Amino acid sequence: MYPFKTIEPKWQKYWDEHKTFKAVEDESFPKEKRRYILDMFPYPSGAGLHVGHPEGYTATDIYSRFLRMNGYNVLHPMGYDAFGLPAENYAIKTGTHPAETTFKNIEHFTQQIKALGFSYDWDREIKTCTPDYYKWTQWIFLQLYKKGLAYEAQTPINWCPSCMTGLANEEVKEGHCDRCGAQVTRKVIRQWILKITAYADRLLNDLDELDWPESVKAMQRNWIGRSVGAEVDFTVADKDGKPSDQKLTVYTTRCDTLFGATYMVVSPEHPLIEKLTSEGQKQAVEKYREDAAKKSDLERTDLAKTKTGVFSGSYAINPVNGKLIPIWVADYVLISYGTGAIMAVPAHDTRDWDFAKKFGLPIIEVLKSEVDVQKQAWTADGIHVNSQFLDGLNKKDAIEKMLDYLEENKIGRKAVNYKLRDWVFSRQRYWGEPIPLIHCPKCGTVPVPENQLPLELPAVKTYQPTGTGESPLAGIESWVNCQCPVCTGAAKRETNTMPQWAGSCWYYLRYLDPKNDGSFCAKTNENYWMPVDLYVGGAEHAVLHLLYARFWHKVLYDCGVVSTKEPFQRLINQGMITSFAYQRKTKSLVAVDAVEEKDGKFYAKDDGEELERVVAKMSKSLKNVVNPDEMIKNYGADSVRMYEMFMGPLTVSKPWNTQGLIGINRFLEKIWNLSEKPVNDTDITGKLDKELAALRKTYAKTVKKVTQDTGNLDFNVAISQMMIFVNEASKFDSLPKAMWEGFVLMLSPYAPHLGEELWQKLGHKETNAYEKWPVFSEEYCKDDTKEYPVMINGKLRAKFEAPADADNATMEALAKETDGYKKFTDGKTVAKVIVVPGKLVNVVVK
Repeated sequence: MYPFKTIEPKWQKYWDEHKTFKAVEDESFPKEKRRYILDMFPYPSGAGLHVGHPEGYTATDIYSRFLRMNGYNVLHPMGYDAFGLPAENYAIKTGTHPAETTFKNIEHFTQQIKALGFSYDWDREIKTCTPDYYKWTQWIFLQLYKKGLAYEAQTPINWCPSCMTGLANEEVKEGHCDRCGAQVTRKVIRQWILKITAYADRLLNDLDELDWPESVKAMQRNWIGRSVGAEVDFTVADKDGKPSDQKLTVYTTRCDTLFGATYMVVSPEHPLIEKLTSEGQKQAVEKYREDAAKKSDLERTDLAKTKTGVFSGSYAINPVNGKLIPIWVADYVLISYGTGAIMAVPAHDTRDWDFAKKFGLPIIEVLKSEVDVQKQAWTADGIHVNSQFLDGLNKKDAIEKMLDYLEENKIGRKAVNYKLRDWVFSRQRYWGEPIPLIHCPKCGTVPVPENQLPLELPAVKTYQPTGTGESPLAGIESWVNCQCPVCTGAAKRETNTMPQWAGSCWYYLRYLDPKNDGSFCAKTNENYWMPVDLYVGGAEHAVLHLLYARFWHKVLYDCGVVSTKEPFQRLINQGMITSFAYQRKTKSLVAVDAVEEKDGKFYAKDDGEELERVVAKMSKSLKNVVNPDEMIKNYGADSVRMYEMFMGPLTVSKPWNTQGLIGINRFLEKIWNLSEKPVNDTDITGKLDKELAALRKTYAKTVKKVTQDTGNLDFNVAISQMMIFVNEASKFDSLPKAMWEGFVLMLSPYAPHLGEELWQKLGHKETNAYEKWPVFSEEYCKDDTKEYPVMINGKLRAKFEAPADADNATMEALAKETDGYKKFTDGKTVAKVIVVPGKLVNVVVK
């Protein structure tokens, strides 16, 4: 009986006590033999791990163990992303300090992770909520501040009324807070903002140098959203229709359509609204602005929604034809994009067309259209019409000519724009890094001196959000009131805290030197390990975390404290592990415990509706979460590890099925039983009998395939090949020791506890973690015979068996003996027989 319940704790204790996987900056390893393998570190929630979490961890662990056995110095660390709203929300609900729940959760997570036998260097463990860590998060913020990349502004932000905090655009999903699900509104409050837009081009261009999935690169490019166009100045008309001294500037990628601009739209937050609004329209405009503030950016820009707007009472002058065009206020224009104002060309933009039709505004065709633009917008390109000096030109030539016209007349200029917005960085909550700034009535905003970091969170009894736009820290006078470090006068601390993203922006660097109190990381350590060679985590971080971490890394690069332009050279997104759930005809899902099975069919307990069994994301509400603790207890950690890798390719989603786990457990049982057989000293490089020679061939193919597949992260097919070898080896009463040792070493990255035990059973006293990976002989991988196809006029008609090194004459002769050759050449003239050595026989018949 495979004794995993005793083997696994034994080897976990051994690795822990011997610090088996401690990484050291050993200069005897050349740069090309060093690897930094990183998992996206977890947030330690109260729910603990489910079986989806270990998938990526198992993949990186197998790869790290494989690299060590191939002579690499490997850094493979683990830590916790420990600040954030969930812990604080739980504290508010239960009255428990967020630090208490966070550290309790970390302890549970660590137990679960260690139970799976991952080869982490636990001496490098970090927690983003400890002062020795966030001291350096604060230090990095100060470098941003000193470079002018952190600024304070009263700005409209996404506001979660439930969490009572501001949210970055990236934290709003379909108009709702991605933490609690509440409907997000707009609120103008004081915020600290990071100028990520200053790095937009570099964030965009440097993607080309990265070995990342193209889908992730595309998402980053789309989020940054670089476009080349023009800024055009529209003069606002006075009440007599004459030019005033006010201007409205718009950004457009189609300045060639200016002759078709029949109205303008400004965002409800535009700073000129009060000046633009006439006396008669003030009440209507103010009411509209109040309504717009209750909507998220996503709601406002939804193409499917009915357009709303209000006339400002003012007009602008179209700079290319002098016509007066009305200025409207509408929430489909965002202050955060472009200039917060647009020129509307309704004939050639669906959104503008809908708006113009609703409010009876003119529609002028300026691109030759194949439809009646009074009935629908023409959004394809066409030759310019009704455009004076642009008539007859195509898009490219018309844009160039219009740009020249705008610049010559000083009414516009070429411009680059981005969808990327500056990062709203402050949060109005307690459980986060204090922002290390001080507000002095005499000196203004000044940084906390670096030698006074960390600026620690004060101990408090209540974490209740104020709802006023101020953090709970604002109410702690003993902490807020302080001395200005410049003039020594009375001053106040910044009371907003950093977002959860802050700690995860740079954690990969702290792993390099986690005990250093004088620097976030010694330069020698950073030079030794960076960049991260392989970064594995969920696709949900394709924009947020990766973009923010890249931004901070580039700032640190400009500060001269890191040596690489990018932090993560290679990125892999593992697929999601799903679980069975049950679905009604309406597509709504039913919790597992609300379902009963009868005669192989599934029914809802409440109303008896027959349900369809489907796969879905694991969810507490659906009761379909699979707990790894239970799986480890019943089948062992090695079984869980190997099953998660055997389910399918790493990057695709797949459903959990405990029956599959049982199958892998039986496979490991078979390996254990095989280890109970004696080994012999047969020289497997010498002459062997037929049966053992066949096993040697299977072994050599296994070494070759497992080596290649593990190196390529194709773990499922590597396991399949190991199964082939075990099936063949099980037919023997005794195995050559050299062959069995090689197999045990290949197994060890996948099932490390079993691998160590089998290695010890073979008489070895030390861990096998640094043993040399087995090598294969290409000579033994060759087949004596192989199957060759016979193609007749390009179609496969037969196959034949022949020696692997058969000559052309032999191959042609054997092809002609096949039934397929005889059938498809009967009564026909064979024009040509082409033999491709070692590949196929191609026959041409007339």
